[in-house]
Amino acid sequence: MNSSLRNAARLLGAGSRALLVLTVLCGVLYPLAVTGLAQGLFPHRANGSEITEGRSGRVVGSSLIGQRYDLPPREGRAPAPDLRWFQPRPSDGLGTSTDGQGHGLLLSGATNLAGDNPKLIRSVEAARAAVVEDNSTPGHPVRPSEIPADAVTSSGSGLDPDISPGYARLQARRVAERNQLPLRHVERLVDQHTRGRVLGFVGEPRVNVLALNTALRELVAGR
Repeated sequence: MNSSLRNAARLLGAGSRALLVLTVLCGVLYPLAVTGLAQGLFPHRANGSEITEGRSGRVVGSSLIGQRYDLPPREGRAPAPDLRWFQPRPSDGLGTSTDGQGHGLLLSGATNLAGDNPKLIRSVEAARAAVVEDNSTPGHPVRPSEIPADAVTSSGSGLDPDISPGYARLQARRVAERNQLPLRHVERLVDQHTRGRVLGFVGEPRVNVLALNTALRELVAGR
């Protein structure tokens, strides 16, 4: 009996020491080391890739999450884009749900519709017509053949923060006219915010919509 108690005490003591050591290593030292390295080497990314306004320093969002630029909602009507701003990709895959306590939740995802699905085809056609209507200006109509694919299709997450340089340039004239800015100034903003392929070969050139619109807001305010 005494031998059994001693064995149990020995095992309990060994387990307690192991728990203490692993708690310190995995629960304290490792998180501190990783956090320190992240803050030292990649502080911008470690803190959420925040984008701030140059004048006020106010955080306006993350460069990793897309935002909508819509007019104030009207009762019984779907949100309409605010055409003073560059518009992001469609977000057809997003959905909403609740957590059972009345809190609204935004669900990220894709449509998962096949390329020949009638619903997807109607969605693309409607998006294409809207892009033509919204971005055509007097004397400068937008032709459907000029519209890049990202202007009428949503991303896999529905939260893509970037658009193609082609879609940004397509919107530049409309944005310039709506904000009473010279077109060359708006096009210069697009060029300044165009990023190339990662490491020179991964992905496609892109423009972050939030960063571009933040710069546009500063340009309008500084007129």
